[in-house]
Amino acid sequence: MPVIPLNSANDSCLEPYRDVKDRDLTGRQGLFMAEGKVVLERLFASPLCETVSILTTPARLEGLSVPDDAPVYIVDQAVMDAVAGFPIHRGYLALGRYAPPQSLEDILAQTGRLRVMALSAIANTDNMGGLMRNAAAFGVDAVVLDSACCDPFYRKAIRVSVGGALVVPHYRLGAGQSLLEVLNTHGLTAYALSPAGDQVLDQIVPAERSAFLLGAEGPGLSREILDAAISVQIPMHGGFDSLNVATTSGIVLYHLCR
Repeated sequence: MPVIPLNSANDSCLEPYRDVKDRDLTGRQGLFMAEGKVVLERLFASPLCETVSILTTPARLEGLSVPDDAPVYIVDQAVMDAVAGFPIHRGYLALGRYAPPQSLEDILAQTGRLRVMALSAIANTDNMGGLMRNAAAFGVDAVVLDSACCDPFYRKAIRVSVGGALVVPHYRLGAGQSLLEVLNTHGLTAYALSPAGDQVLDQIVPAERSAFLLGAEGPGLSREILDAAISVQIPMHGGFDSLNVATTSGIVLYHLCR
């Protein structure tokens, strides 16, 4: 691995790491920022992502098994903090690029058992991270996002997912594309989660090719989706009618992906 010690926060090699919080807001040219040792290790092992470069301190490099072909920039902690724009307590950053080997059409065209999580208008990065973490934990084959969802590669979403966003292939639909139309075209049975669902989760025996649809907290899924899909509810105690969407996904995926 090419290890490159740097002494100045103004070095041009560090430009992609500068003010990383702002990078989430201004566009990243297809790149994303990974943070923390566990997340970096998932990035290095990911079949979906390429490691572009790594930034860490001399002491922390010793415990990190990095790819052979990615440059590793070594700086003091003070330089790392100055470049990032805030204290990097975890001491590890890496720049990555998402490059899945298959298209959504290729995955959905596969024969046999298929489990897909489909997300509508998930705008909260913490929820997106939790959803991607659960998708990885329960073996979802792909995640499909409509155009109103936030990016699973926001730095915070990746961190909350504990690298799950780097493990499960995910695909965003274009503006105007319908989740249901895409799923129906490829023969997936759609199960839509709602507090007012017609069927109870425990009663569902999922089809061999299934998609589980979840919407944003508050508005939930659209009436159009609920009317066209098999609507499913999780019974609750004491008048509660809803759960955090990431929590819901964990219960649903455990039940339906086994």
